[in-house]
Amino acid sequence: MKAVYVEEQQVRVGELEVPKIGAKDVLVRIKAAGLNRRDLYTPKRLAKDAAPLILGSDAAGIIEAVGDEVTRVQAGDAVIVNPSLRWYDESAVPPDDFEILSLPDHGTFAEFLAISEEQVEIKPAQLSFVEAATIGIAPLTGYRAVVTKGQVKAGDTVFIPGAGSGVATFMIPLAKSLGARVIVSSRSAEKRQAALELGADMALANDADWKQELADETVDVVIESVGRATFNRSLAVLKRGGTLVVFGATTEDMVDFDLRTFFYAQQTLKGSTLGSRDEFRAMLQWIEAQNMHPVIDRTYSLDEAAAALKYLEINEQFGKLVFEVNN
Repeated sequence: MKAVYVEEQQVRVGELEVPKIGAKDVLVRIKAAGLNRRDLYTPKRLAKDAAPLILGSDAAGIIEAVGDEVTRVQAGDAVIVNPSLRWYDESAVPPDDFEILSLPDHGTFAEFLAISEEQVEIKPAQLSFVEAATIGIAPLTGYRAVVTKGQVKAGDTVFIPGAGSGVATFMIPLAKSLGARVIVSSRSAEKRQAALELGADMALANDADWKQELADETVDVVIESVGRATFNRSLAVLKRGGTLVVFGATTEDMVDFDLRTFFYAQQTLKGSTLGSRDEFRAMLQWIEAQNMHPVIDRTYSLDEAAAALKYLEINEQFGKLVFEVNN
């Protein structure tokens, strides 16, 4: 089968063996696979002499075969892969054996994927395979950040720096559907306009004076994923008693902030990452109920992996990038 994999810390496109399935596994014929920033970092996390590892955490496809003990799905079912491995029940933190698909297991950038039946869910009928391939890391991360951790409710004002990410393009309509006012930021005027068209109420430039621009706003929740470049600016516009949820750091990981100002303001800082199967299923129910369609920036073939990863790295996209496979 054709696959995009890492070998000697280099990304290659080539032929690998079709994986075999165990008694409780399914073999998914991948129709489309979504890219994530995680795919940029995995190659350098592997030893130079590590066995080839297929990249990719998100995908949608059709069940090609099932193991002898599989009961949840059957051959021919259209499914979405849940990349949050072995985290089934909603909990404050994931279980000790939690991992994200594609490290150390083979991922989704291939024509076939062997995975436990517990890690697939029936694809909502309204979604194409390309759309469904984005329903993994980004929306699950966004759902947990907004609903479980942020506890966003009607009447809240939510600030989301970094309007163009796949997570942000999911969180904007999610927060709006909960009755919140949504404010975003981006360095790109085009992304700010696209976010407004997606439902955001206000879009700020990254180089604007956020405190001045938001002087008449009461920001209840900030959902942060940019890191050092925006962390203190985000904290500065958060109301006294507000909540800041952090799920990523696309700039530097390390930040310094004024503890005294923080504790006098009685603010709450919460970390979040991915989510449980309970949250994944709740997110799918919301998608179906809202007839939601994810934002796709562009699609590629597996042979175009180098170009796709390069475009992901420069971070110019609005929405998700997707490999189309087995068309």
